[in-house]
Amino acid sequence: MFKRDWDRRTCAKRGHITYKPTEPELAARLHAATAVGDAWRCLRCGDFALGAPHGSGPAQNAPLVPRGKALRDLFILRFLAVERVLRGVVIILIAWGVWKFSNSQDAVHRVFDENLTVFKPVTDHFHWDLEHAPIVETIRKTFDYKKSTLLIVAGALVAYALIEIVEAVGLWLNKRWAEYLTVVATAAFLPLEGYELHEHVSAVKICTLLLNIAAVLWIMLSKRLFGLRGGVVAFEAERHSASLLEVEEAAGAVPHPGHGHGAHART
Repeated sequence: MFKRDWDRRTCAKRGHITYKPTEPELAARLHAATAVGDAWRCLRCGDFALGAPHGSGPAQNAPLVPRGKALRDLFILRFLAVERVLRGVVIILIAWGVWKFSNSQDAVHRVFDENLTVFKPVTDHFHWDLEHAPIVETIRKTFDYKKSTLLIVAGALVAYALIEIVEAVGLWLNKRWAEYLTVVATAAFLPLEGYELHEHVSAVKICTLLLNIAAVLWIMLSKRLFGLRGGVVAFEAERHSASLLEVEEAAGAVPHPGHGHGAHART
């Protein structure tokens, strides 16, 4: 029931997808004559939709429409794609800030020292040594960095942001290469994220680390990457199992393979 509801919600937003196979037997099962015209069964949700089919041809050429689990997987991939776009944009802004800072390092240093004294009465009242606070010392260390070093940091951040955006585009389009890139790139930064969490624990860092670990494990297992769970052969077999005949089986109109003539499923 959940699977059908998920499919129908998608059809309600994007419309049905119908197809007329050239095989007469399959065409008859997917077609219904009504008082108001012909109707064809949707390849995604299995409901009948009035009007001419969106396509026609041999059953093996029917569009592979994400349904049920495949549709939910696509939703998760697109959620990860949006998260990576947002992260890429933030990193680009940080890179821009580093670049701007490298061009006005001395001026920023003077402004920082001048404004730091404004907070001293408040911090002295609470007996907090502002001059030697960790965050203040960290900021002051950056003033000692060479301009060339800051430019390298800015360039590295831009490169990282571009990787995130390329991942996002590939994941949104459901490309297999993007799944490999996401796993490799995300896993490569997990040790660094773990080190940062060890240095300073925060809710944001914990959530980010857990999300990245979950994303790596889910993509590797569900998409059968690196030979897991049968590898690409099993993945393609599972992907192509969403055939016209399977739609009919899901609708309860055709016997399952091994129970009569329902063995025409596309491979």
